[in-house]
Amino acid sequence: MERKLKLLLSCFAVCCFLAGKLRAQELNCTVTVSFDQMAGRTIDNTIVQQLQTYISDLLNKRAWTSDRFSVEERIKCQLAINVVHSPAPGSYQAQAVFTVSRPVFNTNYESVIFNFIDRDFNFQFLPNTPYYFNENSYTDELSYAVAFLVYIALAVDYDSFSKLGGTPYIQKAFNLANIARNASPYQKAWAPAGAAGTDARSRYWLIENLNSQQFLPYREGLYQYHRLGLDVLTDNPVQGRRQVMETLDGLRKIALLRPGSILLDTFFDAKAEEIYNILREASADDRQKAFVWLSSMDPGKTENYRRLINVM
Repeated sequence: MERKLKLLLSCFAVCCFLAGKLRAQELNCTVTVSFDQMAGRTIDNTIVQQLQTYISDLLNKRAWTSDRFSVEERIKCQLAINVVHSPAPGSYQAQAVFTVSRPVFNTNYESVIFNFIDRDFNFQFLPNTPYYFNENSYTDELSYAVAFLVYIALAVDYDSFSKLGGTPYIQKAFNLANIARNASPYQKAWAPAGAAGTDARSRYWLIENLNSQQFLPYREGLYQYHRLGLDVLTDNPVQGRRQVMETLDGLRKIALLRPGSILLDTFFDAKAEEIYNILREASADDRQKAFVWLSSMDPGKTENYRRLINVM
């Protein structure tokens, strides 16, 4: 599978050395946990530190694939958890924002490829209690929620460097969701919308979209947009913009079949400003076409996209 060309070209000697000496884990994820919005409760700093350390270690120190990653190749991501309520000691209700980025060839730019808001990141955590993750058997909500996000990060990163390269990790995330749906006490995050209290922006719908044949143009678009578009933009801007336009055309076809889907929302939440910056130097016809497509797929950001047709 094609790995990260930029790093292989610029750091070949280092990578070869590390490949022989070390096997770094796959993620370089920054974790923040905040209790600032939890009114009326004072939280022991020990709980905060242990919680943040456990999540960070699970993300960054566990080997999630059999592939070799040099330190420079690790996938950059951020997980920000905002705890808003504690209905009982050790029980927490939270929201989480998870973003994944990847380098763009021949630049210092990091492109956000995925941005997901998990509004039901609820879990139990007691200090000085051992927690562990078992891929084949539900252990606890926190471990499964974090592991699910890991596999999503691997899926979108691999897809962006190799066409449909993230398939094995979509399957792993799908399997975790199935296990959790049958075992987790927190069904709102894992069950399909329509069940009592469920959310159409839940983990269930995220993995349903990724695993659906209807969304193959999205996954193929991650490769087309990033590897064939962004990665060549510096050397061949016309070709790069053409690939971005073709990606948008593919997403438009998804939107006709599945309007308002969570997967398209995550894409445009991550890409709206970047798309504008890429296409503002496109031809007037392409900018007009992109405005029509984008405002129909992502109507909440119509005014942002309108700048494309106002470029002088």
